[in-house]
Amino acid sequence: MLGFSLPSMILMGGIMLASWLVSSRLKSKFEKYSKLHLQNGMSGQEIAEKMLADHGIRDVRVISVAGQLTDHYNPVDKTVNLSEAVFNQRNAAAAAVAAHECGHAVQHATAYSWLTLRSQLVPVVNIASTYMQWILLAGILMINSFPSLLLIGIVIFAATTLFSIVTLPVEYDASNRALAWLENKRMLNQQEHAGAKDALKWAARTYVVAALGSIATLMYYISIYMGRRD
Repeated sequence: MLGFSLPSMILMGGIMLASWLVSSRLKSKFEKYSKLHLQNGMSGQEIAEKMLADHGIRDVRVISVAGQLTDHYNPVDKTVNLSEAVFNQRNAAAAAVAAHECGHAVQHATAYSWLTLRSQLVPVVNIASTYMQWILLAGILMINSFPSLLLIGIVIFAATTLFSIVTLPVEYDASNRALAWLENKRMLNQQEHAGAKDALKWAARTYVVAALGSIATLMYYISIYMGRRD
């Protein structure tokens, strides 16, 4: 009834493996570049504050937040949130993350269209994530008696898939802005810049894998709906 065909199982398994490999590689890269200390001696906080200042952004605060991999830019309260390690440390990995998050602040300040679209999708995705799994499960269980319920679930899931796709240009652009600024302002030496670029490259690939996984899952649910009369 759930339609677990061999091709779909192979596809899902391949995406899960790719996700694990990319995540593992990302972790090892950040561990490596966390040991590459900056010759300029600047912390992630100082890197972030300078990048914002160089772009004329005066209304964004750089703050420290607890946890690991909690780094993000919040367009609502205009804060660049850096994990404690990134905020305080003075290495290529911290510089890369700090500059990347400031890249989002620059996007916001310049009304970057893809960021605007992603921000508009956030409320929809937040609501969808609350009910989506239950609707999809109920839709599959009631596929013969009430197929429209699964269709509703598919439409909701499609919104989250769209969000993951829109996230790709947003993340890549933020990294490109960060690397361009780091290079133009000569914030890092050649080795440090190469490390920052490599770290951000692998971070971006996690979003690619997530988008592919979401697309594959969406196609799986669509195949169940389309094959309900088989």
